[in-house]
Amino acid sequence: MKCKHILTALLAAAACTAAAQDGSSGYNWLNVTASSRIYGLGGINITLVDDDIMSADQNPALLGAEQSGQVAVDYMRYLGGSNFAGARYAHSAGERGAWSVGLRYLGYGSVKETLPDGTHVGDFAPKDVAFGGTYSHDFTDRLRGGVSLRMLYSSYAEYTAFALSTDIGLNYYNPDRDLSLGVVLANVGGQIKRFDQAYDRLPFDIRLGWSQSFGNFPVRFSVTAWNLTKWHLPYVDAGDGSAESEPEVKDSFGSNLFRHLVFGADLISSKNFYLGIGYNYKTRTDMSTYSRKFFSGWSVAGGLRARAFNLGLALAQPHSGATTFMVNLTLSLNDLLNR
Repeated sequence: MKCKHILTALLAAAACTAAAQDGSSGYNWLNVTASSRIYGLGGINITLVDDDIMSADQNPALLGAEQSGQVAVDYMRYLGGSNFAGARYAHSAGERGAWSVGLRYLGYGSVKETLPDGTHVGDFAPKDVAFGGTYSHDFTDRLRGGVSLRMLYSSYAEYTAFALSTDIGLNYYNPDRDLSLGVVLANVGGQIKRFDQAYDRLPFDIRLGWSQSFGNFPVRFSVTAWNLTKWHLPYVDAGDGSAESEPEVKDSFGSNLFRHLVFGADLISSKNFYLGIGYNYKTRTDMSTYSRKFFSGWSVAGGLRARAFNLGLALAQPHSGATTFMVNLTLSLNDLLNR
C-alpha cells in the first residue's frame, strides 16, 4: 500500500501555519488569507474597514457597495515551495447590498510518491481549489452583515474530496471614532465527498475583532481573537536544539491566551499608501520545532493606491528556512471606464 495517507496529512498541516501543531482539521488552508494587507497584520483580521474588496477575505460583512466594480488578483509564495493564486470581482446589489465571486487555487508543488519500502513510483501535484460567492447587506448606516459560501475541491494523487464552507459575519463601524467591531462564524460546513474512509472536519471557528485609531494619531490598532471554540491550544517547545534539551509541552494560561490573539497596527496617515505590521504568537509557537528566528510570528505589509488601482505587498518569515511573500493587485473598473 502506498504512503499517500501520510503525505495527505502532512500536506494539510503544511498548508497553514495557523494549525501546524493542533492538527484539528484537514482544511486548515482555509485560514490562509488572500489579502496581503491582512497577512501583514498577522494573518487574521475581521475588522479592517477599507475600500478594497480583499479586506472582505475573512469577514463577509466587510464587503460593501463602495467596492462595486473592483476586480482583484492575489498571489502568494508560501511554505515548502507552495504557490497560491486567486481572483475575485465585486458589484453592488441595490442601495444597501453587494455581492462578489472569487476563485482561489492552492498548489503545493511536486511530491514524490513512494511505497512503504521507499521505492519511488512517481510524482504527483497535490492541490486545493476554492470557488464561491459573498453577499452583504447594510442593516443600518453602521451595522452590516454578510455571508460567504465556498465550494472546496481537493486532489492528492488519485484521492479527491469535496466540501462546502460558509462564513457568517457582522461588522459595526463608527466613522466618527474610526471604531470597527466584528464577529464571524468561520468555516461552517462539512465534507460531502471524503478522500477515503476518514472524515476531515472543517476548521470551524468563532472570531471577535476590534480596530480603532485615536484622534489625530495616524496609526490604527487591531486585535483579533480566534480559535474561540476551545481554550487549550498546547504546543511543543523543542528547546534550544542541544542534545541535553528535551521537547516540552506548553499549556499555561498566558500561552493559551496569546495563542488566541493576533495583533496588528497600520499607518493610515495618507490615502495614497499604507504600512502595516502584525504579530501572531500562534504562528511563532507553531514553528518552535523548526530553526526559528526572532522575526517568526511577525509580518509586514505595504501598499500604494492610485485612482484606479491598489497594489499591496506582504512579507513574513515563520522560520529561518521559509520566507513567505504575497502580492495583491486591485483594479477599479468604474474609475477606468470613467476616465
